[in-house]
Amino acid sequence: MSLIVSMAAFALAASITPGPVNIVALSAGAQFGFRASQRHVAGATLGFVLLLVLMGLGLHEVLKLWPFMTRVVQLAGVVFLLFMAWKLAIDNGQLNTSDSARAPSMLHGALMQWLNPKAWLACIAGMGAFVADGEARLVWQFAAVYLVICYLSVGCWAYAGTFLRGYLTNAQGMRLFNRVMAGLLVVSAAYLIMA
Repeated sequence: MSLIVSMAAFALAASITPGPVNIVALSAGAQFGFRASQRHVAGATLGFVLLLVLMGLGLHEVLKLWPFMTRVVQLAGVVFLLFMAWKLAIDNGQLNTSDSARAPSMLHGALMQWLNPKAWLACIAGMGAFVADGEARLVWQFAAVYLVICYLSVGCWAYAGTFLRGYLTNAQGMRLFNRVMAGLLVVSAAYLIMA
């Protein structure tokens, strides 16, 4: 049982801490509400767990053979973060109460994880710590634990955004909030460039 607790603690520490995926979840919750933000939450969770499983089943070996791929993923992540920041920065701030078509999709959530170096590092570190020998049973066990923890963690950020929604009742306040979130994404992108 202690292995599962250790896996859960690692998953919580990696999933609940601020990062691009959680910033977008917070913003989606604030702008579109909790229900509409669940597409992003589910996509981010499933995208991460798929990456985790693939890493556990051998993707890390590909990265050892072609280390430049790590830099390619990092640069693609920077471009995607800047795109998401731009979308937030130009948003008109109107709260979307009836149509959530513009809320981040499951695909955006999954892409954010696949282009997020924090997610790659969490997968590599987690698999190294808990599944160093590549045992398939442990890979799937870790993935199951991470699925629950990641979903709840990203969901907490979306819920926090939904809570903030009550304080962002006018377009001007929402525009300011979105621009602050866009700025945080730009800072995340800048950090990735310097890393």
